[in-house]
Amino acid sequence: MQVVSLIQKEFRLELRRKSVVAGLGLYLFSMVFICYLAFALKQNFITPLVWNALFWITILFTAINTVAKSFIGEKRGLEIYYYSIASPVDVIVSKIVYNFFLCLILALTGYFLFTLFLNDPIQDKLIFLGTLTLASMGLASSLTLLSGIASKANNSNILMAVLSFPVMISILLMAIKITKNCMDDLDPSVSYSPLLSLFAINCLVAAISYLLFPYVWKS
Repeated sequence: MQVVSLIQKEFRLELRRKSVVAGLGLYLFSMVFICYLAFALKQNFITPLVWNALFWITILFTAINTVAKSFIGEKRGLEIYYYSIASPVDVIVSKIVYNFFLCLILALTGYFLFTLFLNDPIQDKLIFLGTLTLASMGLASSLTLLSGIASKANNSNILMAVLSFPVMISILLMAIKITKNCMDDLDPSVSYSPLLSLFAINCLVAAISYLLFPYVWKS
């Protein structure tokens, strides 16, 4: 019950801070539009491989800017209040669930904008949407935990950027590989193994968050 209340609190706060939501939307739109301007006069350069790389780079940087504020942007006094009303597990689960929905919405919006400006080379939409969902979950859970760790140190924004990229490599490699399969319209069974690996990474990160975050939060 506490998890549900904390998730509702996150959504209420986000709706009140409309400038933050608008800023994220503008950031995503700007990145896609810059890609469009860069290739507008050279449409032949937008090969499926280039589209794949640009798309996941955009999603990665948008996710980092979105999830980094999970703990870094909060006041330290708020942590003491959370400590008195909820367990560390409730806090981290609520943050991960909220950031997952936020990352998924941004990923779907990014896919729509890429389709609008840079065409749509995806053939297998169902597998690709599954990849977006699993990748959003992986990015949300990993970056939420890293945000909690970085918030305990000085220069937390710099530390967040340094810690996030090595952790994201495995998720991005799997997502890029599956997206390439979707572009080539291969049999869906070809993507089952990397999808399972991506799901396993999510489970591993969730387990690490469950075990590690209580110690991080109390420090």
